[in-house]
Amino acid sequence: MKPRTFFGSAFALLIGATLVVSCGQPTPADTPTEETPSTQTTDSTSKEIVTAAMLSSFASLPNKVSSSDYQLTDEIITLGRMLYYEPRISVNQQVSCNSCHALDQYGVDGLPTSVGHDGQSGSRNAPTVYNAALHIAQFWDGRSPDVEDQAKGPIVNPIEMGMPSGDDVTAALRAISGYDPLFAAAFPNDPDPITYENAATAIGAFERRLLTPSRFDQFLEGDTSQLSEQEQRGLTTFVTVGCATCHNNAAVGGMMYQKLGIVQAYITDDLGRFDITGQENDRYVFKVPSLRNIAETTPYLHDGSITTLDEMVRMMGRHQLGRELTDTQVNDIIAFLESLTGEIPYDYIAPPQLPDTEPTSSDSSG
Repeated sequence: MKPRTFFGSAFALLIGATLVVSCGQPTPADTPTEETPSTQTTDSTSKEIVTAAMLSSFASLPNKVSSSDYQLTDEIITLGRMLYYEPRISVNQQVSCNSCHALDQYGVDGLPTSVGHDGQSGSRNAPTVYNAALHIAQFWDGRSPDVEDQAKGPIVNPIEMGMPSGDDVTAALRAISGYDPLFAAAFPNDPDPITYENAATAIGAFERRLLTPSRFDQFLEGDTSQLSEQEQRGLTTFVTVGCATCHNNAAVGGMMYQKLGIVQAYITDDLGRFDITGQENDRYVFKVPSLRNIAETTPYLHDGSITTLDEMVRMMGRHQLGRELTDTQVNDIIAFLESLTGEIPYDYIAPPQLPDTEPTSSDSSG
């Protein structure tokens, strides 16, 4: 199902070398000229006009994100939900996907970096899984093309879930007899359905419906009463100062990569996509995060080093736009960002009853 837009299809603002990781520098075709200085303040009693042109960068959320490789059947989603909550595919049988991406906490764990099976912390913040299927790629460095491929990574990561290999994951699942009919129903054309690849596909299928529509979607669909006057001022500021250059489309981000510190250098030891591509122009480049539910997914940045939205908005203005945003601008932008907090689909994410057959230690550890 294609996302709907306000006044027609969504058209992203111009993107290119001038774009930024969390906001973009304004371009002449899409933002005000020098007649509207970057430090312009807004009278809190005035009514900002949100135009169709401003909204053309965004789209409302779909109810699912389809895959071109398989059908999102009830059977595969049911299996994926179980596997998302399944701790027995970790080396100590205690860590699941939900441990670091808690679905009742907007898909995060609230930590700067997540803690794995042996108490070690990872090097990057665990991003939310909500709305992630819309993204151009997965992980901060974009090393996985989709949620199905991403699902494989943490399970065999030595710090995270710690399984020695995909074969060990397959062995652990085959030792739980209750999964036999579930995999068979989810993959009816596969003569040997219990595999690591199929497990990851099922988890990805479940995640493709982890979407959180908010009041902003209703606003995009024409109900202007959904956003308060301050939230609408914040939306206007968000667009006119350049944030929407990178944070756009249905996920309000997640659709491009950008350098952190494009205007003013940002000091970090994390080289971003450079470690994946080896290309010099990918040094300190990260996937632009989605701003959906951003008010609920603190801390921020790839290393979880920023703890408040106020600090984050000011920092992005400085490092990404070369702007010192005023208090009014910051407060209004934050008000808009809070309108992106969506509804957690509690019925869909309800923890399922897992098969009760325990794998043996040899099966789970290889």
